[in-house]
Amino acid sequence: MQRIPTMAAKPPFFVAMHMNITKDTAVTLNYKIHEILNGGIAGELLDKGDVAYLHGGYENIFAKVEAALEGKAAGDTLTVDLSVEDAFGPHDPSLQRTIPKGEFPAGVKVGGQLRGTNEQGLPQIYNVVKIKGPVVQLDGNHPLAGKALRFSGKVTEVRAASEEEVAHRHVHGGHGHHH
Repeated sequence: MQRIPTMAAKPPFFVAMHMNITKDTAVTLNYKIHEILNGGIAGELLDKGDVAYLHGGYENIFAKVEAALEGKAAGDTLTVDLSVEDAFGPHDPSLQRTIPKGEFPAGVKVGGQLRGTNEQGLPQIYNVVKIKGPVVQLDGNHPLAGKALRFSGKVTEVRAASEEEVAHRHVHGGHGHHH
Protein backbone atom coordinates (compact mmCIF):
# COMPACT_ATOMS: atom_id res chain seq x y z
CA MET A 1 0.00 0.00 0.00
CA GLN A 2 1.36 3.39 -1.00
CA ARG A 3 1.50 6.10 1.62
CA ILE A 4 0.14 9.50 0.59
CA PRO A 5 1.89 12.48 2.18
CA THR A 6 -0.38 14.85 4.05
CA MET A 7 -0.04 18.49 5.01
CA ALA A 8 0.47 17.36 8.62
CA ALA A 9 3.55 15.39 7.61
CA LYS A 10 5.54 18.56 6.72
CA PRO A 11 3.69 21.71 7.60
CA PRO A 12 4.74 24.71 5.54
CA PHE A 13 5.58 27.12 8.36
CA PHE A 14 6.81 29.79 5.94
CA VAL A 15 5.47 30.30 2.46
CA ALA A 16 7.40 32.65 0.23
CA MET A 17 5.16 35.11 -1.55
CA HIS A 18 6.37 36.71 -4.74
CA MET A 19 4.17 39.56 -5.88
CA ASN A 20 4.67 41.69 -8.95
CA ILE A 21 3.67 45.32 -9.19
CA THR A 22 0.26 45.63 -10.83
CA LYS A 23 -2.79 47.87 -10.41
CA ASP A 24 -3.85 48.29 -6.77
CA THR A 25 -0.60 47.10 -5.23
CA ALA A 26 1.07 49.05 -2.43
CA VAL A 27 4.71 49.57 -3.38
CA THR A 28 7.58 50.73 -1.17
CA LEU A 29 10.76 52.06 -2.77
CA ASN A 30 14.13 53.24 -1.52
CA TYR A 31 15.02 56.01 -3.97
CA LYS A 32 17.56 58.66 -4.94
CA ILE A 33 17.03 61.71 -7.15
CA HIS A 34 19.87 63.44 -9.00
CA GLU A 35 19.71 66.43 -11.32
CA ILE A 36 20.57 65.59 -14.92
CA LEU A 37 23.28 67.94 -16.15
CA ASN A 38 24.12 68.77 -19.77
CA GLY A 39 25.11 65.61 -21.60
CA GLY A 40 22.83 63.39 -19.49
CA ILE A 41 25.26 63.14 -16.59
CA ALA A 42 23.79 62.78 -13.10
CA GLY A 43 24.75 65.69 -10.87
CA GLU A 44 24.62 66.07 -7.12
CA LEU A 45 22.18 64.09 -5.00
CA LEU A 46 19.04 66.22 -4.51
CA ASP A 47 16.79 63.88 -2.53
CA LYS A 48 16.73 60.35 -1.14
CA GLY A 49 14.63 58.22 1.14
CA ASP A 50 11.80 55.74 1.23
CA VAL A 51 8.37 56.23 -0.28
CA ALA A 52 5.23 54.10 -0.46
CA TYR A 53 2.66 54.66 -3.19
CA LEU A 54 -0.47 53.05 -4.61
CA HIS A 55 0.24 51.69 -8.09
CA GLY A 56 -2.27 52.01 -10.88
CA GLY A 57 -2.72 55.58 -12.07
CA TYR A 58 -3.47 57.26 -8.73
CA GLU A 59 -0.85 59.98 -9.39
CA ASN A 60 1.11 59.13 -6.23
CA ILE A 61 4.43 59.00 -8.11
CA PHE A 62 5.80 60.29 -11.42
CA ALA A 63 3.87 58.64 -14.28
CA LYS A 64 7.06 57.64 -16.12
CA VAL A 65 8.45 55.99 -12.96
CA GLU A 66 5.17 54.17 -12.35
CA ALA A 67 5.21 52.83 -15.93
CA ALA A 68 8.79 51.57 -15.47
CA LEU A 69 7.80 49.80 -12.22
CA GLU A 70 4.93 47.82 -13.77
CA GLY A 71 5.64 44.08 -13.37
CA LYS A 72 8.66 44.50 -11.08
CA ALA A 73 8.96 42.77 -7.69
CA ALA A 74 10.74 43.32 -4.37
CA GLY A 75 14.50 43.47 -4.96
CA ASP A 76 14.21 44.87 -8.49
CA THR A 77 15.90 48.17 -9.34
CA LEU A 78 15.24 50.88 -11.89
CA THR A 79 16.67 54.13 -13.22
CA VAL A 80 14.43 56.57 -15.07
CA ASP A 81 15.42 59.92 -16.57
CA LEU A 82 12.68 62.52 -16.24
CA SER A 83 12.42 65.65 -18.36
CA VAL A 84 11.34 68.86 -16.61
CA GLU A 85 7.77 68.15 -17.80
CA ASP A 86 7.89 64.52 -16.53
CA ALA A 87 9.11 65.67 -13.11
CA PHE A 88 7.93 68.80 -11.23
CA GLY A 89 7.32 70.94 -14.31
CA PRO A 90 8.87 74.26 -15.31
CA HIS A 91 9.65 76.92 -12.74
CA ASP A 92 6.69 79.35 -12.60
CA PRO A 93 7.80 82.93 -11.80
CA SER A 94 4.21 83.86 -10.85
CA LEU A 95 4.59 81.68 -7.73
CA GLN A 96 7.36 83.91 -6.32
CA ARG A 97 6.46 86.51 -3.69
CA THR A 98 8.24 89.20 -1.73
CA ILE A 99 6.60 90.20 1.54
CA PRO A 100 7.55 92.77 4.17
CA LYS A 101 9.51 91.24 7.04
CA GLY A 102 6.91 92.69 9.43
CA GLU A 103 4.28 90.29 7.96
CA PHE A 104 6.59 87.33 8.40
CA PRO A 105 5.86 84.95 11.32
CA ALA A 106 8.54 84.79 14.03
CA GLY A 107 10.69 81.68 14.19
CA VAL A 108 10.48 80.72 10.48
CA LYS A 109 13.88 80.58 8.79
CA VAL A 110 15.28 80.19 5.27
CA GLY A 111 14.33 76.68 4.12
CA GLY A 112 11.09 76.76 6.10
CA GLN A 113 7.61 76.73 4.63
CA LEU A 114 4.53 78.92 4.98
CA ARG A 115 0.93 78.38 3.94
CA GLY A 116 -0.61 81.11 1.85
CA THR A 117 -2.75 81.67 -1.23
CA ASN A 118 -1.70 82.10 -4.85
CA GLU A 119 -2.97 84.70 -7.33
CA GLN A 120 -6.13 82.63 -7.90
CA GLY A 121 -6.86 82.59 -4.16
CA LEU A 122 -6.12 78.86 -3.88
CA PRO A 123 -4.06 77.40 -1.00
CA GLN A 124 -0.34 77.38 -1.74
CA ILE A 125 2.75 76.28 0.20
CA TYR A 126 5.63 78.75 -0.07
CA ASN A 127 9.30 77.99 0.62
CA VAL A 128 11.27 80.70 2.39
CA VAL A 129 14.12 81.43 -0.04
CA LYS A 130 15.79 84.54 1.37
CA ILE A 131 15.47 87.01 4.22
CA LYS A 132 17.25 90.24 3.37
CA GLY A 133 16.80 93.57 5.09
CA PRO A 134 13.13 94.54 5.33
CA VAL A 135 11.82 91.82 2.92
CA VAL A 136 11.36 88.06 2.74
CA GLN A 137 11.46 86.19 -0.58
CA LEU A 138 9.05 83.24 -0.95
CA ASP A 139 8.73 80.68 -3.73
CA GLY A 140 5.66 78.49 -4.28
CA ASN A 141 7.41 76.26 -6.82
CA HIS A 142 8.57 72.80 -5.79
CA PRO A 143 12.31 73.12 -5.00
CA LEU A 144 13.06 70.76 -7.93
CA ALA A 145 10.81 72.56 -10.46
CA GLY A 146 12.62 73.40 -13.68
CA LYS A 147 15.09 70.52 -13.33
CA ALA A 148 15.49 67.36 -15.37
CA LEU A 149 15.94 64.49 -12.91
CA ARG A 150 17.33 60.97 -12.72
CA PHE A 151 15.18 58.80 -10.43
CA SER A 152 16.81 55.56 -9.29
CA GLY A 153 15.33 53.16 -6.83
CA LYS A 154 15.00 49.68 -5.42
CA VAL A 155 11.66 48.03 -4.75
CA THR A 156 11.66 46.98 -1.09
CA GLU A 157 8.07 45.74 -0.71
CA VAL A 158 5.06 44.89 -2.85
CA ARG A 159 1.74 43.89 -1.34
CA ALA A 160 -1.94 43.96 -2.22
CA ALA A 161 -3.46 47.30 -1.26
CA SER A 162 -6.33 47.27 1.22
CA GLU A 163 -9.83 48.27 0.15
CA GLU A 164 -9.46 51.41 2.28
CA GLU A 165 -6.18 52.37 0.56
CA VAL A 166 -7.78 51.99 -2.87
CA ALA A 167 -10.82 54.01 -1.75
CA HIS A 168 -8.53 56.76 -0.38
CA ARG A 169 -6.23 56.53 -3.44
CA HIS A 170 -3.00 56.28 -1.39
CA VAL A 171 -1.02 53.89 0.82
CA HIS A 172 -1.48 54.11 4.60
CA GLY A 173 1.16 53.67 7.33
CA GLY A 174 4.89 53.12 7.02
CA HIS A 175 6.21 55.44 4.33
CA GLY A 176 2.71 56.23 3.11
CA HIS A 177 -0.04 58.61 4.25
CA HIS A 178 -1.10 58.91 7.87
CA HIS A 179 -4.65 59.97 8.84
